[in-house]
Amino acid sequence: MTTTARTPDWLLAQDAGICPCARSGRRRKVSFVRKTLTGGSDLLRQVMFSDETSSRPGLLQRLEPRVKLLGLLALVVTAAFLRSIPALLALYALTLVLAALSRLPLRFFLLRVWLFVPIFSGIVLIPATLSVVTEGDVVWTLWHWHGKAHGFTSQGLTSAALVLSRVTTSVSLVVLLTLSTPWTRLLASLRALGVPRMFILIIGMAYRYLFLLLASVTDMYQARASRTIGSEKHDRKARAFVAASAGALFGRTMAMSEEVHQAMTARGYRGDAKVLAQPRPAVTDLVFAIAVALVAAGLLIAERALGG
Repeated sequence: MTTTARTPDWLLAQDAGICPCARSGRRRKVSFVRKTLTGGSDLLRQVMFSDETSSRPGLLQRLEPRVKLLGLLALVVTAAFLRSIPALLALYALTLVLAALSRLPLRFFLLRVWLFVPIFSGIVLIPATLSVVTEGDVVWTLWHWHGKAHGFTSQGLTSAALVLSRVTTSVSLVVLLTLSTPWTRLLASLRALGVPRMFILIIGMAYRYLFLLLASVTDMYQARASRTIGSEKHDRKARAFVAASAGALFGRTMAMSEEVHQAMTARGYRGDAKVLAQPRPAVTDLVFAIAVALVAAGLLIAERALGG
């Protein structure tokens, strides 16, 4: 009988265990050490939530990881070849449908994509929308120079919208893959598709021991906080504590890497990771691959036929 472990909701909730009444009143300044640890805890919570979503009985979760990886990668390549905004929006709508069929929370899915896209893509694209970079018809005048109006151009806005829709669609497909596939299965699929084993091993080991080191940092800070009387101060002693903790953590990391390597060698490690169970493609995987091929070909042919 197959059982599925589910992460408790209270562990995934923000500020677990804190009464809402405690959030009222005057806010106190939080030290940078606590902010760093809070950020690390949020990262750990998001990873645990990703493991939770990858175990749900959805459409993408039932697919064989290699087929799913190739299918979503084919859609990313298709997005790179599309040159019209309506075609890219149609492909983006397909990603939302796949997210809904995979029982992924749409709000979390949209936030994870749209919190990333404006920061990295928007900053790069804003200069391209101005007439000083992309000449064209000015639709929003910002200033005048020697009697000529300058501002946002229709050509620049169109180009920025095309790039933004392409980036959004590609990032959405990658997020779909990571939320619907366990990390170990994803790495095994990449190895099976020919990704160098050293790259896979480094990523896998870093992913595994990153959270162990994060737990060590949290324990070190909590041990200091339990011995501190009064409020925390952002002074020289706090910075000295951070520097000393970083040095101790680096030494512990080096010692742990030696111990892990010796343990792996003692258990038969010879430079390549072995996967105990590799699932075989089923009929559902074949249907998914055919559907992806039809969608990709249909979008490209329709775009060319409509003159995009």
